[in-house]
Amino acid sequence: MRQKKFMLSEDMIPQKWYNIQADMPVKPMPMLDPQTKKPVTVEDLSGLFCRECSRQELNQTDRWIDIPEEVRQRYANYRCTPLVRAYGLEEALGTPAHIYFKNESVSPIGSHKLNSALAQAYYCKQEGVTNVTTETGAGQWGAALSYAAKVFGLEAAVYQVKISYEQKPYRKSIMQVFGALVTPSPSMSTRAGKDILTRTPNHQGSLGTAISEAVELARMTPGCKYTLGSVMNHVTLHQTVIGLEAEKQMELAGEYPDIVIGCFGGGSNFGGIAFPFMRHNFSGERNTRFIAAEPASCPKLTKGRFEYDFGDEAGYTPLLPMFTLGHDFQPSNIHAGGLRYHGAGTIVSQLLKDGYMDAVDFEQKETFEAGCTFARTEGIIPAPESCHAIAAAIREALECKETGQKKTILFCLSGHGLIDMAAYDQYLAGNIH
Repeated sequence: MRQKKFMLSEDMIPQKWYNIQADMPVKPMPMLDPQTKKPVTVEDLSGLFCRECSRQELNQTDRWIDIPEEVRQRYANYRCTPLVRAYGLEEALGTPAHIYFKNESVSPIGSHKLNSALAQAYYCKQEGVTNVTTETGAGQWGAALSYAAKVFGLEAAVYQVKISYEQKPYRKSIMQVFGALVTPSPSMSTRAGKDILTRTPNHQGSLGTAISEAVELARMTPGCKYTLGSVMNHVTLHQTVIGLEAEKQMELAGEYPDIVIGCFGGGSNFGGIAFPFMRHNFSGERNTRFIAAEPASCPKLTKGRFEYDFGDEAGYTPLLPMFTLGHDFQPSNIHAGGLRYHGAGTIVSQLLKDGYMDAVDFEQKETFEAGCTFARTEGIIPAPESCHAIAAAIREALECKETGQKKTILFCLSGHGLIDMAAYDQYLAGNIH
């Protein structure tokens, strides 16, 4: 029987996260205080984030950061996640390419987001924080933080983008099961939300608006810290457990990826799968191609500008050097709610600027076509966000079919779509174009 799944034992869960900033030939430009225009410090950031995450955010020297043992123990509940050879997909496409996917959908909340949520909740608890707040689009990050907060005895408040709150009611329910307070954003509960609704009464929300509300709540609430599920450097740091495991698993498979792919909203799962492999490109050992797959309706990497911009709509955050569509950009109401963000993280933005990775964008219909093909051949219904990575993998595999090249393709299946079936209903009814 041909081997399809490659697993690692529990004792092979990584003991350290990989900090790509230490190896980057050109370091990311600094975040700036919007008032003084000076680089932010750990002290500046720790007024909003917990102190350890603030240190990790600005650390450009240490290649490896220890994973706390208590976090590793929590990882062991679902890690190491499987690396799977997609034989069914390969056969359906008739491609000579070998396609692998790292299956992050097996986590307790169904996506990769828990890798950072557990770490951030742990550090907050160690610091004496009692409450955490955040934003969420599709709800994967909100669900992850709600669960992690419960694990470490914290209270969680989540602002969910209004259109996703309405499209994906069961994600709201999951967060509430874990004890979180969930509010559709923009709301009347914050100054930022009131201002947005005054300007645009029927505003359907964006990650930028939800971030503004969560940041405001964190600043106004004693014992509360803000947490973030993507974009920031410390988040992609925590997600590198994905790629570090995948490296070992590809060795078990006897192959090495020619192409590594991740869907892209702010950069968390793309960085998680790609950064550990990218360090070998920096050293000249390998020449892997890295592809970030984003929605055509929110194409910050393919059509955005590289400049300093706020991470939120109200302008509460530091100024970030990023590829951006503008912090007041209002994306269309696509079902891949986790990808509806106006900007890219500073690390990915610098890597794209320097030519170490590529970006492609997809119309929504093509991604659902890819998701259905994957489901019918591999038996897993993927999240709408993950469908973008699958679409990119299929495109590359079909190119191999045309050219006769036998490449090895690896992508991150960042989450399952079992709570996104309303979106699939829309696609199957012919209402997604």
